[in-house]
Amino acid sequence: MANAGIQILGFSLAFLGFIGSIASTVMVEWKASSYAGDNIITAQALYEGLWKSCASQSTGQIQCKVYDSLLQLPGIVMGTRGLMLASILIALISILLAAVGMKCTTCLAEQPEQKDKVALTAGIMLIISGILALVGTSWYANRIAQDFYNPFTPTNSRYEFGSALFVGWGSAFLLIIGGAFLCCNCAKKDSGKTLNYPRSNPASNTSKDFV
Repeated sequence: MANAGIQILGFSLAFLGFIGSIASTVMVEWKASSYAGDNIITAQALYEGLWKSCASQSTGQIQCKVYDSLLQLPGIVMGTRGLMLASILIALISILLAAVGMKCTTCLAEQPEQKDKVALTAGIMLIISGILALVGTSWYANRIAQDFYNPFTPTNSRYEFGSALFVGWGSAFLLIIGGAFLCCNCAKKDSGKTLNYPRSNPASNTSKDFV
């Protein structure tokens, strides 16, 4: 049976990654207004997320506006939404499966082989979930970088990476590492055992010396 300590560590990392993915998805700071170059620093900071955009005043007042139309959203926002939501859904199912397949739980305790298969399935799904989150955040970040270095982008319309991207990257790696722990720590059948057959002693079959 697999080592329970490594399984608990993998489950804990994956659970933190799951919470981080949810936090990253609902955060509004996916991109923040840039003050690099000749940008004039104003008393207003602009943020855009997957669900709404916000403007923060120097006085501390924050005004947010939810995106009105789904069909008018840019393709990058809709695509990233789909990837992040798929990652969260797969991670949720994986965590439930991992709770069943872990050694420290009593579920399927009488069927150790099935229990290990469930843990392996959960680990693979967690890795897939982490990859989806990593693709979504990296795709969005790549678009921000392209617009930032595009000479045709107005200076006051350039954005930089927001804190939600870094949370999403960290969560994706936690999901992948946690899933890898569950996968590589699954029980393996002991196929190295060899059967020891009795060997006949040729000396015992020889006739005794006659007097």
